[in-house]
Amino acid sequence: MARPLRILHCFRSPVGGIFRHVRDLAEEQSKAGHEVGILCDSLTGGTHEDRLFDDVKPFLALGVTRLPIRRQISLSDATTLWDSYNKVKSLRPDVLHGHGAKGGLLARILGSALRVNRYRVARLYTAHGGSLHFSRLSPQGLLVHSLERLLEFLTDGLIFICEFERRSYESKIGKPRTRTVMIYNGISGRDFRNIPTRSDSVHFVYIGMLRDLKGPDLFVDAFAMTERRIGRPLSALMIGDGPDKDKYRTMMIQRGLGHRIGMLPAMRVHEAFAMSQNVVVPSRAEAMPYIVLEALAAEKAVIASRVGGIAEALGEQSPALAEAGNADDLARVMAAAITEPHWRQHTMPNIERIRSAFSASVMARDTIDLYYEILELKGEH
Repeated sequence: MARPLRILHCFRSPVGGIFRHVRDLAEEQSKAGHEVGILCDSLTGGTHEDRLFDDVKPFLALGVTRLPIRRQISLSDATTLWDSYNKVKSLRPDVLHGHGAKGGLLARILGSALRVNRYRVARLYTAHGGSLHFSRLSPQGLLVHSLERLLEFLTDGLIFICEFERRSYESKIGKPRTRTVMIYNGISGRDFRNIPTRSDSVHFVYIGMLRDLKGPDLFVDAFAMTERRIGRPLSALMIGDGPDKDKYRTMMIQRGLGHRIGMLPAMRVHEAFAMSQNVVVPSRAEAMPYIVLEALAAEKAVIASRVGGIAEALGEQSPALAEAGNADDLARVMAAAITEPHWRQHTMPNIERIRSAFSASVMARDTIDLYYEILELKGEH
């Protein structure tokens, strides 16, 4: 057997899918005998995220380090890098695994600095969409993609979480010049259980960050169009937190929907799933969103935009997919979900395929194998 590894996961914001991904990896890697820690931002997250940290802390032998890490590149990054370097050096990691654009930047720069000082450390990066959401033609996209290309020289391994992400990377940044592997996001066996809807459930629920990239405004517009399509009032909930929450609340009031679309703060996902049988994912861009996998495992109907790797989970020809950014097409699918008999059964992918393809244990195993290969310990594993 190979020796246990000391693994530090670096990412910016402890919210959403990246945080879920890291929590699952940390738990599985810890159970496999490795020492795991987290380095992330101290400026974001609330009481809901604090509860999630409490869940994962028993698996974090290297603890949680939180420093101010801003979304945009700024002069404060120099201070963050210096503070991070001193903390990371004291933890003596074998692996620095960056998630998302800012986490990838930190892990690769800090890992390279440690190598200058003769530390043996593997530097890995999983994009989770992130910089790949930018257009190649925008000034910001050009800057970010050029930086990603440069950072390849400091990267020992790139992990793509779906085939869509691999194709996007090659299209926007170029064919990778370092070791790459595709490892699907995975959920644990305990996520695969039917979650019944409450007696006061609503027709549709949106669960996620309240920001334009995730499409809450499309959800509101599509909800109104769905009502007009079927000719009667409906009900919905938006569950989550984010920078644009007040904007969406105002939008609903202006459209006369304030009493039919409710808003609730972020909560544990199984509690949110009890609110409705129909989970709507109206994102403008995604990689492989956990909310889709979790909803399928909970036996919920998923209505989603055809973006990122969602079709890899639902099926390329799934009638549950709507044209990205098109509220009218989203309304068409939403209307079908509540008017056509047995719609969920006809659109639900094979649950055993979901269980085997999107497994947290497989995700963690394949990730650990990559760590060992980079550290040239594969023969001991």
